[in-house]
Amino acid sequence: MNTFRRSIIKLLLASSAVTTASLLGVRTAFAAVWNKTGFESKSSSDALKTLGVSAPTASRDIQITAPEIAENGAQVPVTVTSKIPNTQSISIVVDKNPFPLSSTFEFSNGAESYVSTRLKMGQTSNVIAVIKADGKFYTATKEVKVTIGGCGG
Repeated sequence: MNTFRRSIIKLLLASSAVTTASLLGVRTAFAAVWNKTGFESKSSSDALKTLGVSAPTASRDIQITAPEIAENGAQVPVTVTSKIPNTQSISIVVDKNPFPLSSTFEFSNGAESYVSTRLKMGQTSNVIAVIKADGKFYTATKEVKVTIGGCGG
């Protein structure tokens, strides 16, 4: 029997167990900050309340890029760029979806405040970008017309 080989295997198994345990701990930490109530909200106003938005300011420093007409509501490409200094987060709300809060992205200091995603839209609706910067909220809105529904349509 090669005892050196067995020792190496035991060491590798032990280190992988520690790594797995630490990764599961990180996963639990991320799950703790997830806005479950916001993503389960049935109306845009309720979703905005869970984000802490009370009186947002409309801003021209927010750019939403999305098609005027989406031929397939199952995959609507949307990008949001914020030129507002000290942007902390970008959230995307789709007014007429069954669950309007689509996504929320957090930014660290100095990060470029730009997101690109694909949304599922059931019908023609306003796409609302909500920006949090220095504790204040700003919004921009763009209507996207959907010809084939993606959320049960």
